[in-house]
Formats: sequence, C-alpha cells, structure tokens
Amino acid sequence: MQFDDVILGRRSIRGYKPDPVPRALIEEIIALAMRAPSSMNTQPWNFTVVTGEPLDRIRAGNTERNIAGIPHSREFRTGQAFAGVHRDRQVGVAKQLFAAMDIARDDKEKRTDWVLRGFRQFDAPVCVIITYDRVLDGSDDTPFDCGAVATALVNAAWSRGLGAVINSQGIMQSPVVREHAGIADDQIIMKSIALGWPDESFPANAVYSERKSVDEATNFVGFD
Repeated sequence: MQFDDVILGRRSIRGYKPDPVPRALIEEIIALAMRAPSSMNTQPWNFTVVTGEPLDRIRAGNTERNIAGIPHSREFRTGQAFAGVHRDRQVGVAKQLFAAMDIARDDKEKRTDWVLRGFRQFDAPVCVIITYDRVLDGSDDTPFDCGAVATALVNAAWSRGLGAVINSQGIMQSPVVREHAGIADDQIIMKSIALGWPDESFPANAVYSERKSVDEATNFVGFD
C-alpha cells in the first residue's frame, strides 16, 4: 500500500475472523512500529503479544470481574470524564457504531454485550499489550511516545491486511492481564490492541469515525 492509502483507509476493527495470525507477521509489524520517534531515543515501549488459551483466560477474567462489579484497576491514569466537544465526539462515534450494529438506545441486552466485547478484546485472535518501564512513570514524554508506537503499529498492521483497534477496556482489570500475560512488575500496563484478520461481514467494521477539519484543528502563524 501507499502511505496515503494506509492512513485514509484504516478503520478501527471490532469484528475478527478466528484465523490465527502468524508470529513472523506480528514480529514484522512490531519491527516497523518501533521506527516511531521517541523522546531522546528512550524507546520506553515493550510489547506482550497474547493468543490462544492465555488470551481466553484474560477475556474470561475481565468479563467476570466486570459483571461482578469489581472496580476497574487501570494502571495508566484515565483522567476526568469527557465533557463539551470531546464528549460530543465520543457520543458521535458511539451513535455511528450502534446504528451500524442495530443497537437501539433502550436495548440494554445489546448495549451490555457491546461493552463486554471490549473486555473480551473484541474476540480478536491476538492481543498486543503495550507497557512501559516503571522507572519512567511520571514522565509525560513516555505515554506520548507509547501513543506514537501504538499508532505506528495499527497502521503497519493495516498495510499488511490486518485489522486492529486500540482498546482500553481490555486492560481495565490489570491484575487479570498481568497474571495471565506474565507481565513483570517493572512494567506499567498502558494499552491493549486487538489484532487479527478483519471480518468484513461485521457491520461495525464499515464505520469510518468522523474527523474535524484541518481548519478546525490548525492555526497557521507567519504565512501570507
């Protein structure tokens, strides 16, 4: 693919085929992603790639704890709830997805199932967990750099025909993830990325989230 085709064509994929993803292909994608820039070349990111039975145990543990009402224990801070225009954009993409999936506003069963899909890593065959070195905790540069590598990873995956979605629900129950993925204590769990072959029959996969315009986002200074 050409660069523009990747950037403009990529979508967040929330429905996957069960087909396995070869380890060699995942290694290729991660190698590309790690060309992302980082502050002073610190490269704070690490990856734990989970599939098969360990991933099934994470799915089950996440779901069980969520249904039981156990409070979330995400290690990377969430901040305040979105408000104003940011909340409007959050609601906007939810409306797009619910319309695609035919989930009515008052259909609690379907809405609950949709939420639980996130805790199940969207039933993708692979989950990539991004962590960073605990000694860097408190640095704003570190999560910025990990965001860059996450973006590079999903774009690299798309260029190879794979779908992905960056997902916070999958790491909300961090003790479950840490236990079954074998993540060391010197790492902070930041994000998970569901990864696999897109199921083109899954309606939500056709959704392109709306974007604000360049004029809305950009101020040009010193130009004629």
